[in-house]
Amino acid sequence: MSGVVGTERYQDYFNHPSSSLQGGIVASMAAGSFCGALLAGPLGDKISRKRTIMLAASIWIIGSIIQCAAISVAMLVVGRIINGVAVGLASMIVPVYQSEIAPKNIRGRIVSLQQWAITWGILIQYFIQYGCSFIQSNAAFRIPWGIQVVPGAILLAGISIFPYSPRWLADQGRAEEALEVLANLRANGDKNDPEVQAEFKEIQDAITFDRTLAARSYAELFRAPNARRVFLGMTLQSWSQLTGMNIAMYYIVFIFQGAGITGNTNLTASSIQYVLNVVMTIPAILFIDRWGRRPVLLIGSMFMALWLFLIGGLMGKYGGPALLSGNSTTTWAIQDNDSASHAVIACSYLFVCSFAISWGPVSWTYPAEIYPLRIRSKAVSLSTASNWAFNFALAYAVPPLLESIQYRTYFIFAGFCIAMTIHVFFMFPETKGRTLEEMDQIFNSDVPAFKAWKASKIATTKPVQYDIEQKAEVVDSKQ
Repeated sequence: MSGVVGTERYQDYFNHPSSSLQGGIVASMAAGSFCGALLAGPLGDKISRKRTIMLAASIWIIGSIIQCAAISVAMLVVGRIINGVAVGLASMIVPVYQSEIAPKNIRGRIVSLQQWAITWGILIQYFIQYGCSFIQSNAAFRIPWGIQVVPGAILLAGISIFPYSPRWLADQGRAEEALEVLANLRANGDKNDPEVQAEFKEIQDAITFDRTLAARSYAELFRAPNARRVFLGMTLQSWSQLTGMNIAMYYIVFIFQGAGITGNTNLTASSIQYVLNVVMTIPAILFIDRWGRRPVLLIGSMFMALWLFLIGGLMGKYGGPALLSGNSTTTWAIQDNDSASHAVIACSYLFVCSFAISWGPVSWTYPAEIYPLRIRSKAVSLSTASNWAFNFALAYAVPPLLESIQYRTYFIFAGFCIAMTIHVFFMFPETKGRTLEEMDQIFNSDVPAFKAWKASKIATTKPVQYDIEQKAEVVDSKQ
């Protein structure tokens, strides 16, 4: 929507929506995504990860058609809600699918590819919107919405040739198929490969043990020992929204208006952040399995806080009440001070870079890693739903905030970045290079998350049998 909301054709056709109505239009997709994320958990377990992705692609195509044909705000909102359901399904199930088919030594890199693909999608769509903004008809916004059908169709056709998750197959009692898929993924089809056999046995042992526990349910997620991991996954996804990054993506045109940049210059300047988002995600993909998750999250949030404080400070010092281009959304802007305007834009770009290399990929990778197979789908469903719940709330609230408290909005998000830095430091263990069993050992140990070197020592020195015995003690204590 970022490349559409500021165009004259969109504003005229939908009767210049107020800031609250525009917030509702934007937030409607996040509302659908929240519902889709909650549905994805049970669907992923029941019909498979692969078929859930196919369902998401089909729903996306339907929503895009409705959005393209929208003749009223209500129809546009319905189309965006349907699109949102598809996004919620895909954003939850894709990281789970990736984590279940990827080798542990490159798991972070593989799951991070989703975030990179998202940045490419945002970039391509923005330039399509920018190109269409010069069209002097309603096609200026209908073409970008209609083109959304294309990636949905490609995904629907492409995923059909992908394998099922070997862990899902094994969990369904289809052991021979699971072994075949695992062999194809790891050893060019050699079922007797020692590493394939070892991983297959590990999967079977985990499933066998999990079936000795109580029936799977959402209630189990909130009981020990799962509650801590579920809380971490949900809060990590919530924090990723509270960085303010997605708000920057939604409303970058209005944010740059606040910096005194208007017209096509605004759209061009806005496009640079999308390019940076793509480019700066690449180092995270290449090095996430070397750097680890904790350092990336901590450094990223500290830098984001810095840039947000600078943006708010610059706009507060050099800006003032303004009404630009007849748009009622922006009420505070920097005018007649090119240096301050350029500094705000530079800080905005640096903020995007800081997010892209840190919280962007890691906030999707981490929740997909930390749960046991028996609860993974439902737990990631909840964490993803948390992401979209905050996305919805912020998308709806930010336009009125920019009107009412203006530049102080940036200080609020900077404060969130400081809070998440503290939370990650004290509560989030490192997951780099660890198997599921090793993660169980880390979470079951008494070592604080911030003593990462001790946690690593536990994971590398205590055998898998230690974890199985510890789980058995939990089962015995319940009986």
